[in-house]
Amino acid sequence: MNKNTTPPIREFFMGIDVSKLHFDAALMISDYRRQGDIVTARFENNAAGLKAFDKWMKEYQVSRDENTLLVIENTGLYHRLIWNFCAKHGIRIHIGNGAEIKWSFGIARGKNDKVDSVRLCSYCFKNVDKLKVAPEPDLAILKLKDLISSRARLVSQRAANKKHLKELKATSDPAIYKVVEKANKDAIAGLSKSIKALEAEIKRVLATSETLDTNYKLLKSVPGIGPVIAAYLISCTFNFAANRTGKQLACYAGIAPFGIESGTSVKRKPKVHKMGNKELKALLNQGARSAVQHNPEYKQYYDRKIKEGKDDLWVINAIKNKIVLRAVAVVRRGNPYVDKYRLAA
Repeated sequence: MNKNTTPPIREFFMGIDVSKLHFDAALMISDYRRQGDIVTARFENNAAGLKAFDKWMKEYQVSRDENTLLVIENTGLYHRLIWNFCAKHGIRIHIGNGAEIKWSFGIARGKNDKVDSVRLCSYCFKNVDKLKVAPEPDLAILKLKDLISSRARLVSQRAANKKHLKELKATSDPAIYKVVEKANKDAIAGLSKSIKALEAEIKRVLATSETLDTNYKLLKSVPGIGPVIAAYLISCTFNFAANRTGKQLACYAGIAPFGIESGTSVKRKPKVHKMGNKELKALLNQGARSAVQHNPEYKQYYDRKIKEGKDDLWVINAIKNKIVLRAVAVVRRGNPYVDKYRLAA
């Protein structure tokens, strides 16, 4: 963990498997980077449990410096208390991707919370030199994530109600449909009002931070990126804190195509992987479709590729990649996107 070539005398590696009600912690004390025994304990996932966890670490004399690292999977909500606790007490924490960590275990038989915490602890020990320490939680970003998540649920409910009405109209008795339509229209109107309120609050949160507001405006300058996509990109990248490249963000969104080749017999066309942030992918799809309709450059590109025989989904995915690459570029440069196509017209 130290930058020195010689490892410190004692280091502490921890893995935590967290759930809604409790979390299981595993601790390995390593002397001269030698693998040691692992001890485990369970705590409630609340303030009292964190107090007991703090006492447990003190019993094992766990240091609060660069010689300690804790690994936890990203659970969305349930790991936040531990993340805040670590930031407050100076404990370095790596918040990892669940699938990536799981695959690193290889063929693993059996599963429970205690076993998972031990595996996370071992993962921490084996990969300590390449694990990135998570930044301190940004309250504005966390608020933004919660607001965007709530908005997505309401949008989904509204779409489901509209679809139900459409299907009911074609199959139901007109008299019954009229009653159901009135009830659902009231619900749809209420959902729409709540969605607008959340969108207003999202804009307010973005405006509270100069860096958030600046990146929000920069992202909206890119064709295909509206207020919703801009806010989502800021929340899922923690305001581009990880300094991802455009290709890395495209991989995260599940829109970067990869080929499969092996020897002389296996050679497949590049395809996107099924893994990725599906919500971001869906939003980018909407942005790309809108850009094709309203932006002359994208429209010309789409028509040209279709004439060349490319599939609609292939072209739309290519446009999504263009949008992501431009989004990262404007944030890195700190300058709005310049539509040279429109200027030249």
